[in-house]
Amino acid sequence: MGTDRGMRVVSPDAVHLTMAFLGHRAMDEIEPLSELVSGLDGVAAPVPLRTAGALWLSPRKPHVLTVAVADETGVLRALHERLWEGLEDLGHVRERRTFRPHLTVARVRHGWTAPNHRLPDFPDRPLQPSALVLLRSWLGGGPARYEPLARAEFAAES
Repeated sequence: MGTDRGMRVVSPDAVHLTMAFLGHRAMDEIEPLSELVSGLDGVAAPVPLRTAGALWLSPRKPHVLTVAVADETGVLRALHERLWEGLEDLGHVRERRTFRPHLTVARVRHGWTAPNHRLPDFPDRPLQPSALVLLRSWLGGGPARYEPLARAEFAAES
């Protein structure tokens, strides 16, 4: 992938697992969203997590290369559910598509098509998340830039 000019690799410091994508939000929504995230401080960490192979999102017309995240204990799915319950209380409409935890590692550049060769095997790696973070995305002028607005630290393992 590193030599494929049609792919834009995501900077390692920008890789994250999206729990809920909210799109453009009005400024007056930031404080309630920040309070929701901060209120989850000390929640159980979604571990053990591990990578579970490379996959294309939208496989019929692939445009995002991701690494799937296995949630064998269901703790990540439970956190996703708890977060969405709070978001729905704030008036947000839940996405209809199934939650598929993943890390985006590359995007197909505009005007290019995804490589049609088989994805290579991806090594199984442990993941140790430390927090749930509300991020603001700044788009345009290159890759997205992320600004943390609120953070909920996960509880230490006992």
